[in-house]
Amino acid sequence: MTLISAAPAAIARTTAQQLVLSGCWTARGLGGIDGQLATLSAPSGATLLIDASGIVALDTAGAWVVQKLLRRLRDASAVVELRELPPEFAKLLAVVGQQVDQQDTDAKPAAEPPASRLESLGRNTAAGLEQGLALLSFIGECTLAFAGWLAQPRRIRWRPILYNIRSAGFDALPIVGLLSFLLGIVVAYQGADQLRQYGANIFVADLVGLSMLREFAPLITAIIVAGRSGSAYAAQIGTMAVTEEIDAMRTIGIAPLELLVLPKIIALLIALPLLTVFADLLGVFGGMIMARAQLAVSYGEFLDRFVKSVSVTAYLIGIGKAPVFAAIIVSIGCFQGFRTHGGADSVGRQTTRSVVQSIFLVIVADALFSVAFSALDL
Repeated sequence: MTLISAAPAAIARTTAQQLVLSGCWTARGLGGIDGQLATLSAPSGATLLIDASGIVALDTAGAWVVQKLLRRLRDASAVVELRELPPEFAKLLAVVGQQVDQQDTDAKPAAEPPASRLESLGRNTAAGLEQGLALLSFIGECTLAFAGWLAQPRRIRWRPILYNIRSAGFDALPIVGLLSFLLGIVVAYQGADQLRQYGANIFVADLVGLSMLREFAPLITAIIVAGRSGSAYAAQIGTMAVTEEIDAMRTIGIAPLELLVLPKIIALLIALPLLTVFADLLGVFGGMIMARAQLAVSYGEFLDRFVKSVSVTAYLIGIGKAPVFAAIIVSIGCFQGFRTHGGADSVGRQTTRSVVQSIFLVIVADALFSVAFSALDL
């Protein structure tokens, strides 16, 4: 112990090509060595001899410092030779050197070659299939939770349902009504010139009525709700997932699906058909105004032709699409919300995905409806 305290680690440069290490290279003896290590350098390509015969004690900390010194000098393109190290210290220095090499290897992982197009296609396909299976699993869990509500009606949470009806339905009336009204004007205006050429002005009622009731009203309403309410669902649940509120709900025995998902599904299944009816009325009203302005078709004539040309079946077809669109919007929005992890950037990413996927699947479902109704001659 007296030897260790009397002979701390030291470095001396005897010549330009020689260093001498002496003293106790231990955790206790390394206290004043940092300044000497910082000033050491070696010319590029030079041969540097390090005499280690003066080292009287060496532990893991000292061996680590010696290895780092050797590595720094060699990285400077110098040829470094360590000589005269006592045999009892050589084995420890070799073991520490292996650890230093392993640390450098882990810090600098080998760069992976860029993926080929085929590999990228395979990875994207696998990711899409994984997401599809996860969505089916999520829908199955929601179905089981809904069955539990039906088996025990007292578990139904009416207050969240009414709140979601107001936020997704009543609060959406202005934007849905405005866009549907403008869409009815556009449809009538675009058809006015063509109908006028053939003297078929009155048939603008057929054009506006069938297009709005069967296609445009349910589709534009679903797209608006997907962008407005679907994104809100994903952002709300995603934020709760990031802040671990969902985990806290599970801890205290509250099922997240029953509190966060089922009320939204039931609310939108009620609200979206009603919004579609509202969009039908505003769209037809916009078409009536444009028919009177461009084709001199009075309101009475328009309504008389409208009743004759648009059947109840056409009206019900449009209304019947709304619950399917509602289920798609809620399922995708809540599903993407539950897949949020990490931080705020993940919330934005999953919210964007929910809107894009909801609108895409709504349009796909509408196309499938068109094919099915055409096959059924409806």
